[in-house]
Order: sequence, then structure tokens, then C-alpha cells
Amino acid sequence: MTTVFTPMARTLPSHRQDLAAHERTHGGSPLAAFSGAEGRRRFVAEVGAADLRGRGGAGFPTARKLAAVQGRRAVVVANGCEGDPLSHKDNALLTLAPHLVLDGVQLAAQAVAATEAVLCVHRGSTAIASVLAALAERRDPTPVRVVEIPPRYVASEESALVNYLTTGDARPAGKEPRPAERGVGGRPTLVDNVDTLAQLALVARTGADAYRRSRTDLVTVGGAVRGPGVVEVQAGLPISDLLVRAGGAIEPVQAVLVGGYGGTWLPWAATGTHLGAVPGIASVYVLPVSACGLHFTAKMLAQLAGESARQCGPCMFGLPAIAGDFAALVQGDTDAVARLDRRLPLVTGRGACAHPDGAVRLGATALGVFRDDVTSHVRHRRCLTRARRAA
Repeated sequence: MTTVFTPMARTLPSHRQDLAAHERTHGGSPLAAFSGAEGRRRFVAEVGAADLRGRGGAGFPTARKLAAVQGRRAVVVANGCEGDPLSHKDNALLTLAPHLVLDGVQLAAQAVAATEAVLCVHRGSTAIASVLAALAERRDPTPVRVVEIPPRYVASEESALVNYLTTGDARPAGKEPRPAERGVGGRPTLVDNVDTLAQLALVARTGADAYRRSRTDLVTVGGAVRGPGVVEVQAGLPISDLLVRAGGAIEPVQAVLVGGYGGTWLPWAATGTHLGAVPGIASVYVLPVSACGLHFTAKMLAQLAGESARQCGPCMFGLPAIAGDFAALVQGDTDAVARLDRRLPLVTGRGACAHPDGAVRLGATALGVFRDDVTSHVRHRRCLTRARRAA
């Protein structure tokens, strides 16, 4: 994947920045401006006024996460794992602008009075060398260590990260207690995506008003576009304009998948929607008319079922059943849709984490967007995509 640089870029530089280049671009550390108890309160208020929300997919208000971390010897966990195969923005950020992330880590640590910070990346990540080189250039008040996490989809879920750092088991540990109450080693813990932390560093330097006016988003664009990769665009840009920034489609498009493997299928006609209106990670995959959306979805659901932690009913039984029903649907099973209509609502909201919910969203929206394909597969045992190719 490449990185597409646009005129509004303010987060990603065109080349990796060492500390000197980073400070020429953004200025020195903003830590001193928010020191002390009053400075920490002012910083959290500024983040709230900026309406900064988590950029790992959940979109939770960052100021509320900061304020929720109460207690002694807190820990900050910077999540750079990026487990979704359709997302590469965090890797690009850690590779090209590691100091912006590390500035955010220090600001977050100061805001929650943390004594330790951990930056998590998947084992073998290409960004590790850049991060380690950046750490070697810095003398920060809060020590930061880099930990490599097993390269599993659910290993980057926040409770799974906390569980791994505490016990060595990279599986979600349930929804309660929240990490802010009891996280790494039983200590209050802030878990934030590295993109969110980089934005903290920008808010601290520009102030809330200027940040809101010039806010940008890092989005991974893939599939049938001329320039697949990470694109930085003005926040609120319609998906159709985002695709133009990625060079435009290389063939006619039937649908886009927004939000990664646990995301939402939208028909091409709905691409006037802006990215923030759709849940999930900042990722857009463009599906051309020459590809079968049902085949593509069935493969993703099979992978999601295989990547589950297998420790709660929805993951152990629900996801394999849903993946099996989709595979049967592709083969023309006339009862598959009825089974999916029964199963999908039963899984939502019942897992130890949000992994099953994303799979349900993916499957349910596929049934709606590709309804003509469903009819063709079930009634005529014929793939519309193959028919289009033959025509």
C-alpha cells in the first residue's frame, strides 16, 4: 500500500521525520503548557472542546476516556496493532510521523498521571524500526516500552491488549471492569489508538478551535481505485470525494465496504455519505461490478470466524454458523437466507467484545446491498457477476 499525499495533509509528512524535522514542522513539546493539576484539567477540557473521538473504530469521546482514568500509578497503552486487513493508516503514521504519536503518548500520560506507557504493535510490524529509532532520540518524562502483540484480529481489542500485557494471553477479557478502572496489572489504564494520540498532540499545539476548523482524517482506501493506500482528507468529506483523492475508480463500481472487516456495505448510490456517519475503522474498500459481493463477504466472514477468541457463545458457535450460512448461500442453498435472518439478531450485543457485532453488521448489510445477487444465487443458482462478465 502507498500513501497518497494531499494538499490538506497535516498529520502525515511525505517522508519519515526524525525529531529535528518533527520539531521544525510542529514546534517543541507542548507538555510544559499543561503541567500541574490545573494544566491537566485544562488539557482535558481542551480535548473535549475539540470534540476529539477515538480513531480506532469506536469513536468514543477522548476527553471522557482521559477523565475516567482515576487512581495511582496509571498506565497508558498506545494501540498501534491495526488488526484489520483493510486498514494501514496506523502503520503509515508510526512509520512516517512516530514523534507525533509519542508526543501524544506523553500528553496522555501527563493528563492521567501515568507512570508508564506501552506502545503495542503486531509482531513483525514494519513500523517497529521507526518507533524504536524515534524513542532513542527522545528524553521523555514517562518511559515508553514497545511490546509486540500476536498478529490476531481480536488481539488488538482493548481488553485483549490489557489481558496480554498482564497475563500473556491476547484474548478479550470481557466488557467489565473497564481498563480505566482496572487495566494492566490491575492499575487504571488508558487505551488509545495511535492516531487518536497523534491528534492529541495537534490539539495541544493548535487549540480546540483551530483544530476543529482544520481537522483531517487518515483513511485507508483499497480495491478498484487507481491509488490504493492511506489518504489524508478534510474531515466530513463524502466517500465519493474521498475516492477521487485516491485517483478514482478503475472500473464501474457496485458497492463500497466502509469500516473494514466488521464494517458496513453501502451501494454506490450512497457514497455521498461521509465517513464519520458509518461505524468502524477509517477504511473504504471499493468493489467493482466484476466482483461478487456475496463471495467477498463469505470469505471475510470465514476469516472473522477463524480469528475469534472462542471464549463466548457468539464467537464459538454464532460466527462459524453465520460464515457457514453465507458459504451455503453462495452455493445456492435455498434455506440459507432464512437461517441468517434468524441467527444474525441473536448474536448482536452478546459477545465478550464487539467482534461478533462487526461480523453481524457485515453480513446483514451484504444481504441488503447485494439482494439481487442473493436472488440470483438462491433462485437460479447463478452468480450475477459471472453473468455480467459473460455479457
